[in-house]
Amino acid sequence: MAVTKSVFGKSPEGREISLYTLSNSKGMQAKVTDLGANLVGILVPDAQGVTADVTLGFDSVDRYYKNYSFFGAVIGPCANRTAGAAYTLDGVDYRMDQNDGPNNLHTHIELGFHKRIWDAVPGDNSVTFSLEDEDGYLGFPGHKKVSVTYSLDEENALRLHYHASSDKRTIFNLTNHSYFNLDGQGTGRIEDHELWLGASRFTPVVPGSIPTGEICAVAGTPMDFTKPKKIGRDIEADFEQLKLTGGYDHNFCIDDWDGSLKHIATAKGPKSGRVMKVYTTLPGVQFYAGNFIAPEEGKAGAVYDNRTGFALETQYYPDTIHHENFPSYIFGGENGDYDSVTVYKFE
Repeated sequence: MAVTKSVFGKSPEGREISLYTLSNSKGMQAKVTDLGANLVGILVPDAQGVTADVTLGFDSVDRYYKNYSFFGAVIGPCANRTAGAAYTLDGVDYRMDQNDGPNNLHTHIELGFHKRIWDAVPGDNSVTFSLEDEDGYLGFPGHKKVSVTYSLDEENALRLHYHASSDKRTIFNLTNHSYFNLDGQGTGRIEDHELWLGASRFTPVVPGSIPTGEICAVAGTPMDFTKPKKIGRDIEADFEQLKLTGGYDHNFCIDDWDGSLKHIATAKGPKSGRVMKVYTTLPGVQFYAGNFIAPEEGKAGAVYDNRTGFALETQYYPDTIHHENFPSYIFGGENGDYDSVTVYKFE
């Protein structure tokens, strides 16, 4: 196992940005940067020993200061959407950035955790990134301390461990927004990837992708991935939920969620045969089929476009603050600390 550090570039203010590469003896590497604790790349051999980078992203730090598709981003303090870009907690009204129509998406496009420079401490097979966030900043109460540790083992498992504390009750919904193409980034669209989800329910949405508050069964609908199927098999179906979001972009509710680490998804690349299994302690996963990836140049000159990568964003449900029937993401103060784990394991 090894962790190496290299220069990735500089911030607009001239501060040096670093890239950390975690490597194991099987030929797998994970590259992460202290800009946003962003996951820049995952290089994985296939069954024939051919190594490819299976995540979308950029070769230069400058591009991560734009990154409007959130490639590899650690989103926080609150991932996904919040209706009306506002909420009330403990009798106090809070306003968030109105950046997705009337709603809030991923906290703040320019000032969220994914654009902050984190402190980094490398270990033998890991890197821990940490930052502090002041009380009230961007509409979130409490002085917050946040960390995310990336670690790589000899079984080709990349583990993300998130921890956060706050001196006041606040909302935390942290996630990683990596997009995967298991045949290799830049190899085309992902509709032929096979996907299984350990989720027999999902949260339907209204226009604007805000949950209705219902929790509905996937059985008998195109949302059903409880048996493996190609992502593209039903993606163009005449189904209102898919039409509202241009394809899959929904929160799926993890079956039998109890806070323990569970296997919640398996994806397989059709050409490479690479398999990725996802494990998490969290109650939901936002499956996004990359429906609105804008055409742009990515790593090694690859051209990205819609559906050239898919995301499995493990998290609490969207807009939970407005739905008492959703698992609570209120932490801090007497509610204790936030703590979660997500693992991406490659075979």
